[in-house]
Amino acid sequence: AYSAGRAIGGPKLWPRVSPKKTWSGALGGLIVGALAATMVIRAFGVPVSVGAVFVALVCSAVSQLGDLVESAMKRRFGVKDSGGLIPGHGGVMDRLDGFLFAAFAAAIIGIWRGGLAAPAAGLLVW
Repeated sequence: AYSAGRAIGGPKLWPRVSPKKTWSGALGGLIVGALAATMVIRAFGVPVSVGAVFVALVCSAVSQLGDLVESAMKRRFGVKDSGGLIPGHGGVMDRLDGFLFAAFAAAIIGIWRGGLAAPAAGLLVW
């Protein structure tokens, strides 16, 4: 997302919350995130299906939403970093915000499709 946004530029995604994020970066992150997920699925020997690619796109988008939500919370409370454990990186939450949102979305999709007994199959097997 960062590389696409810097290379292409363009209109800002949500300037009040995250002034440097662009729509081109969001689209680049969405595509590269879905491609990376597809490569991981294939690496584990699971057939790549339209459903799996759709889940990858959803999780990629939700990950970016998590980053924006965390940025909005920091703006709301007037803090630059959410912690001091990783100096200059916005804190641990800044590193995990997208992952946590995407993991939650993946868990919901997996449970919805595969039930509590087989959420991984519900997530990956279409």
